[in-house]
Amino acid sequence: MRITPSILNADFTNLAGEIGRIGSADAVHVDVMDNHFVPNLTIGLPVVESIRKATDMMLDIHLMIEDPDRWAPEYAEAGAESVTFHVEAAAAPVRLARELRRLGARASMALKPATPIEAYADMLDEVDMVLLMTVEPGFGGQKFLDLVLPKIRRTRELLGSRQIWLQVDGGVSLETIERCAEAGADTFVAGSAVYNAADPDAMVNRLREAAVAACRH
Repeated sequence: MRITPSILNADFTNLAGEIGRIGSADAVHVDVMDNHFVPNLTIGLPVVESIRKATDMMLDIHLMIEDPDRWAPEYAEAGAESVTFHVEAAAAPVRLARELRRLGARASMALKPATPIEAYADMLDEVDMVLLMTVEPGFGGQKFLDLVLPKIRRTRELLGSRQIWLQVDGGVSLETIERCAEAGADTFVAGSAVYNAADPDAMVNRLREAAVAACRH
């Protein structure tokens, strides 16, 4: 069970310090938004390059942008270990996934809540992670959408024995993570739940423990 906190809810004036507050995390999740694919504007490649210099933690880049075919490889070249693109935005998702792998990054495809996983079943072997959005992408702090739980289960069934991570992103908290884990997710993005906590690193560990406990059941 991997916890990958999103820095979308962190203090942007001190990102290095904020990342230092989640030392127990499995990766740092960085949301890149362009105000076109989603109605929000966050950070881009120069900031990610600066984050790379400030931490040795795994960087998990989530591109919510138009034209990821053009931009995603540059994030891999910048040193991100995992780069996620949205299938709804990619013109050639298989080619893009292969290019990310060629550059040494884990390739990941993301799906909005209403996008069916079945349409992409044939390209699962081309990626290292599938990210299922459990809110509409664009803003942190949204309420978890329970309607995605059946899709998590269907995705887990399609993955079978493949060593592909299944990540969920949106509204993940102590109240929702167990349901996600029980449905088959193994990698969890939590933003406000972590950075709104008094001790973000302690919350990372509590979230992981809750996910592990749900699977024991």
